[in-house]
Amino acid sequence: MGHQHSHSHGHVHYDRAFAIGISLNVLVVLVEIFYGLQSHSLALLSDAGHNATDVLGLVIAGVAVWLGRRNPTERRTYGYRRSSILASLFNAVFLFVVVGGLSWAAIERLSHPERVASDTVIIVAAVGLVLNLATAYLFRRDQHDLNMRGAYLHMMSDALISLGVIVAGVIMHFVGWPWLDAVVSLTIGIIIALTTWRLLVDSFNLAMDAVPENIDLRAVSEYLTKIPGVCEVHDLHVWAMSTTESALTVHLVTVRESFDNLLLDEVIAGLHAHFGIHHPTIQIERNEDERECALSDPAHV
Repeated sequence: MGHQHSHSHGHVHYDRAFAIGISLNVLVVLVEIFYGLQSHSLALLSDAGHNATDVLGLVIAGVAVWLGRRNPTERRTYGYRRSSILASLFNAVFLFVVVGGLSWAAIERLSHPERVASDTVIIVAAVGLVLNLATAYLFRRDQHDLNMRGAYLHMMSDALISLGVIVAGVIMHFVGWPWLDAVVSLTIGIIIALTTWRLLVDSFNLAMDAVPENIDLRAVSEYLTKIPGVCEVHDLHVWAMSTTESALTVHLVTVRESFDNLLLDEVIAGLHAHFGIHHPTIQIERNEDERECALSDPAHV
């Protein structure tokens, strides 16, 4: 009962966080677009564009979380867990596309600077800063989930960007420098690219069935080798089923006459406790001289 309650509480938290996050970011986008056009501020419009991608990203991540809770089917025996990885990868790629467009516009603006209404920029960016920090607070938990971590990084980068826009607005108000608006917009693009790169790499690796970064494959192999009666471990694979769950398959060669279920249950519990592996599949083989497993070759994948 406690396990189910924990998952239910987590689901409610996810749903509420995504719903509030999407609502706040839609508000930020609308305000920044309106006042960005009114004040001729490319920095505000860049921030609005970034926030718009966050809205799309949150929607996709929220849908992925919902799909991940659907039951497995005969066609999809693991359900839709991998959708969270695909969502994370899509968000990262899409964000880089947006960065490219905003950076190109900023470079063009540098050649033809326009005076902006700095007071409006400061006020609107301050509103965006508060709302972005409030949204980031919702995703501060569960940083082991790539989607939640991605949402958190998006919101924190938005907050940092809004702070930069405020500083630029203050400088333009007192000093002038209309070109600073384009420089800030270009800087925003660089910040977004830097904060998104790690998410892109992690998402791509998980999509390619790489071993999750939080799991040491050598440590897993050593743990399995130390199981009483096990003399060999081969055909070991660990991959991500979703941004929060991992799976394992392995062949264990034993010298024991029998390998009881109680010991197998202890191994499965140990894999979960020590390495966070949720779905292990273990094949037990007897150590017999006349037979060698076809998958024991280290070169076999």
